[in-house]
Amino acid sequence: MNIPASPAVQKVTTSAFQENCWLVWDPASREAVVVDPGEGSEEILAALDTLNLTVSAIWLTHAHIDHVLGLTALREATGAAVSLHPDDRRWYDALPEQGRFFGVSGLEPLEPPEYELAEGDVVAVGPWSFQVRHAPGHAPGHVAFIGHGLAISGDLLFEDSIGRTDLAGGDSAALMESIERVLLSLPDDTRVLPGHGEETTIGRERRQNPFLRSR
Repeated sequence: MNIPASPAVQKVTTSAFQENCWLVWDPASREAVVVDPGEGSEEILAALDTLNLTVSAIWLTHAHIDHVLGLTALREATGAAVSLHPDDRRWYDALPEQGRFFGVSGLEPLEPPEYELAEGDVVAVGPWSFQVRHAPGHAPGHVAFIGHGLAISGDLLFEDSIGRTDLAGGDSAALMESIERVLLSLPDDTRVLPGHGEETTIGRERRQNPFLRSR
């Protein structure tokens, strides 16, 4: 029997924000986690149903509006617990205010997350473990999930770009330090699963990303 080198992953991109929600699952048991359920909970739930997946957890890289808009519906449909770094509770608890800022009305406050993430924590889906790396800069409580040749990187690093730092709590120097410490320490063939845009690799961005080449 062929044993996969990493869990299965699928991207679900929805809404005007074009945010990437990532489904990560164990092919044997069909146990899954959902990372950053943005707007478009119907599409996320449909993908889970099509793939015959059972959601055991919801992991958040951070709590900006585009990464949590589908959280309430997904939580109600699956009963899965939510994990978030406490430094991003400011954003998480202010979802209605975020909505007004971005022109999205009628948002209700989110129920508190069940678990707090911290640097060095290990989270798992089935037999697949990921290390939690605190990576502030785009948001104070931003984290990345690293393991099995994958970097679920949220809004740290994109194909040919990096995360924005002009929102409250953003810090451009901290962002670049996080990218170098958390991501550029990984092997070149590591797959980067970003919060927006296309999948890329550490090696490609090391060579071609203008924000990194200039350093």
